[in-house]
Amino acid sequence: MHEITVIGGGFAGLTAAITAAESGARVSLYEAHHTLGGRARTGEGPYRTNEGPHALYCRGPHWTWLKQRNLLGPLASLPPLEGARFRFRRGGVLRRTPPLAMLRLTRRKAEQAPVDTDFLTWATGQVGEEGARAAAHFMGVALFHHDPGSLSAAFVQERLRRATALPPEARYPRGGWGEVIDRMAGHAWNLGVRIETTSRVDALPERRGPVIVATSLDAARHLLGDGTLRWDSGRTTLIDLALRTRKGDPFAVSDLDAPGWLERFTAQDPSLAPSGQQLVQGQLPITPGQSKADGIAHAEALLDLGFPGWRERTVWRREALAQGRTGAVDLPGTTWRDRPAIDRGEGVYLAGDQVAAPGLLSEVSFNSGLEAVSLALRTAKYAAVAGRAAEASAAAEASAAARAAEAGSPLDLKRT
Repeated sequence: MHEITVIGGGFAGLTAAITAAESGARVSLYEAHHTLGGRARTGEGPYRTNEGPHALYCRGPHWTWLKQRNLLGPLASLPPLEGARFRFRRGGVLRRTPPLAMLRLTRRKAEQAPVDTDFLTWATGQVGEEGARAAAHFMGVALFHHDPGSLSAAFVQERLRRATALPPEARYPRGGWGEVIDRMAGHAWNLGVRIETTSRVDALPERRGPVIVATSLDAARHLLGDGTLRWDSGRTTLIDLALRTRKGDPFAVSDLDAPGWLERFTAQDPSLAPSGQQLVQGQLPITPGQSKADGIAHAEALLDLGFPGWRERTVWRREALAQGRTGAVDLPGTTWRDRPAIDRGEGVYLAGDQVAAPGLLSEVSFNSGLEAVSLALRTAKYAAVAGRAAEASAAAEASAAARAAEAGSPLDLKRT
């Protein structure tokens, strides 16, 4: 039975801990925060907020894994009849439909898009500039990036296809993502995982087994003292609002003039806010030179268009800036394989949404957690086999030496 240490109790860390424990390892998990979940943590209190808009994509690899372990729990789909309340800002005006050229682009297979060309250039050649820009800005919802058009065409097109798939892939855990995390934590506990919260790890522990670092890339860089642990991410203003209910509010507002997204989460899950109120969450990507206030101004402009009288109806509000915590984005000429490797050598492995694993958003965390455990167990197995072989060799040498001593003859141990 191998010993594995997991640092970080978010989605990647819990995935790794459960997988390792199911494989028979003794697992210890350390989380700096007082609750588990990382970016999948759901806010406490009457407003069950996630850290920005969250959805679970039902065609992703983690869906089957969670379902097999009965960890999905109750789910909500896109609300019925709400399709008519999906709004797009185009040319400063709220509209019911995106440009037809953008819809045509969603039919292009991801394999058709090149890795080494930026998305805007490639998409413009496919459907024209208007449709290309609209599609690029629309993808702010899945990329949390201020300029998706500048990213690899293959990277963006794959996500565009999945974000616009029919039937829609998006599912919403009822009660917020924290409900999934709680079920994962309970499953890990039942498997014997030792979980310690409020346990910040500032240095690699003295260990007899592998260590999986399932933190943000910034935290991993400081913990491991490895300045190469860097990758491009998004910088995003987040806003949460509780509004008094008004009939006719849209389900979602997508800004096609600049990346930005507002979503009314109580449309599919009324339990996220008290009766008579609705929870709206938004993410507004900002450039490196912009401030949180710039993102808030953008959010308020969208709210003015989509949620009439929202200021007078607001009963609760929260704002935040997410920097370097919104997943990896791939520039032209790069893919997920170019991101920081999972295997860092000497029994240390990375997991999280910015490392070398495929997938969309949380799927990267999931895939990297599985791969980290696979590599760790394989390495530990080989180390154990090598250790037993060394012990057997030493025992054989000692036995030969003893026999030689009893016979009174000299023995060349080095040759033996």
